[in-house]
Amino acid sequence: MDQPRPHPIERVDKPWGHEEIFAVVEGRYVGKTLHVRSGQSLSLQWHHDKDETIAVLSGRVEFDLGHSSDDLRTTAAGPGETVHVPTGLWHRVRAVTDSVLVEASTAVSGWRDDVVRLEDRYGRGGTSAP
Repeated sequence: MDQPRPHPIERVDKPWGHEEIFAVVEGRYVGKTLHVRSGQSLSLQWHHDKDETIAVLSGRVEFDLGHSSDDLRTTAAGPGETVHVPTGLWHRVRAVTDSVLVEASTAVSGWRDDVVRLEDRYGRGGTSAP
């Protein structure tokens, strides 16, 4: 059996900050840190297959969560708090202050493209734009 070897963390620049993908086991799980600048937000989105849990490491964020635009509710979260985002749940993260989050999610085939953007302040649509 081969010995595990260190591998580089993949940094992906985003209009709201950046993410660092530190763990990928295809078909099982993905681990990321999200670095979101104060006043910025991720898109309002949902996933066909992906299930994720997001923990706040530092800063203050607001999560919009619901099953439709009429159902969205805002929840504030700070360090040490987590939110579970099951498959199909609409969600968005807004940073009240500079924030660092950690995300653990499932990694079904095509996980990088499993995002349906409903609103995006940066003009991104679909799944192809970072």
